[in-house]
Amino acid sequence: MRHSLYPMLLAALLVAACSPTTEAPPARAEAVADTGGSARGDFGPPQGEPVHAVLTSPPQVPPATGRTAPAKVIVELEVRELELEISEGVRYTFWTFGGTVPGSFIRVRQGDTVEFHLKNHPDSKMPHNIDLHGVTGPGGGAASSFTAPGHESQFTFKALNHGLFVYHCATAPVGMHIANGMYGLILVEPPEGLPKVDHEYYVMQGDFYTVGKYREKGLQPFDMQKAIDENPTYVLFNGSEGALINDKALRAKTGETVRLFVGNGGPNLVSSFHVIGEIFDKVWYEGGTHYQENVQTTLIPAGGAMMADFHVEVPGSYVLVDHSIFRAFNKGALAILKVDGEENKAIYSGKEVDSVYLGDKAASLTPVSTAREAAISGTLTLEQQIAAGKAHFTGTCSVCHQDSGLGIPGVFPPLAKSDFLAKDPEAAIKYVLNGLTGKITVNGKEYDSVMPPMSQLNNDEIANILTYVFNSWGNQLGQVSTEQVAKVRGETPRAEGAAH
Repeated sequence: MRHSLYPMLLAALLVAACSPTTEAPPARAEAVADTGGSARGDFGPPQGEPVHAVLTSPPQVPPATGRTAPAKVIVELEVRELELEISEGVRYTFWTFGGTVPGSFIRVRQGDTVEFHLKNHPDSKMPHNIDLHGVTGPGGGAASSFTAPGHESQFTFKALNHGLFVYHCATAPVGMHIANGMYGLILVEPPEGLPKVDHEYYVMQGDFYTVGKYREKGLQPFDMQKAIDENPTYVLFNGSEGALINDKALRAKTGETVRLFVGNGGPNLVSSFHVIGEIFDKVWYEGGTHYQENVQTTLIPAGGAMMADFHVEVPGSYVLVDHSIFRAFNKGALAILKVDGEENKAIYSGKEVDSVYLGDKAASLTPVSTAREAAISGTLTLEQQIAAGKAHFTGTCSVCHQDSGLGIPGVFPPLAKSDFLAKDPEAAIKYVLNGLTGKITVNGKEYDSVMPPMSQLNNDEIANILTYVFNSWGNQLGQVSTEQVAKVRGETPRAEGAAH
């Protein structure tokens, strides 16, 4: 009898499974189509008069081609070797496509016949060429574009595959040419074009290798050994620290859609690209045809790219980072999308704390430049040093010690009217360089916390910060010079976890 129940149970389960009250899983809104790659597309002969490509400097993007048929597109790109600022007070000799890092953005349509002209400025010291990952042919064009200073090369290719592609120099030593900034993006639109958005922006990450340490002033040469060891001094968006912050930040308004074309020139590091406070609605991963939805962080390989669309709902400053996070806050891989508009407290309360994320990048570094120039000319005043120190103190130190210098009661000691600092002002240099751990008494109260080593700061940054602290909030402890910091740095054994 027991076994006779099985058919009845099975029938009941089948009825339940077929019941109209049971909802089937939702189907995908659209099927994933096979584009056919380079074997299928709009590859007829060019139609109409030749078109001269509109090239734009980052972060701007050329307008959509708006064409319904392939054309002959003429691209003219010039290599320039330029000494530019890589960080405040730090200069570097970049090798560029079009005078910028990354190079000019190129936009064509699938099926276009592209006549490419590569010029090498007469002032260049090196020969260069170009390898476009969107080209089908030996070297991606590199084999046809080797160009000496003062010369021009020309080759033609058909854009067979649509997608977002990196281009870069491929002249030996290839890594050095890329590391000096020789990379950019070429977009090959699909025949139907891309979905319309309100803003399109061009951002590209690169890792840079200088002989001097991070933010060490002056003209910094390229360091081949650091590059081989894959130990960059800087990891940057669009070629310089601060290229996309403050008055250079990307812009949008609430209710608008933003598209980011993001590339990674490398030459070595993979990017973990993330926008703090936003979620990508769609990511065309690796610059290809298909997209992933609702993405927080996306990987961009060296020599790769991606497109991301997202809708902005609430105002504020959205921080673009490489989420290999020390690269953002200690090597420069940080940018801002500034969104204006009405608050929507149903989505977010609206409080904005730029300084926590941006550190000294949230402040104007004009006082820093002024102090540096005065120091070079031998006219540095106490007031100039205090102003420069305040700019660096913001974000670097104020998170724990507060803008008021009062610290956090019971956690972080005050700097204001500090008897601890007054006992031995020069010892403060050691505390900044190597950190301080353990119980201390400040203004009659005991504190037991940890100050991490801050020796990644260079000598003038430490001198300026301490001079600001020594002359603020009731302190009158004098002035700290760059030479004093250098002397203490040279004599102090490096603490565990501290930089050289």
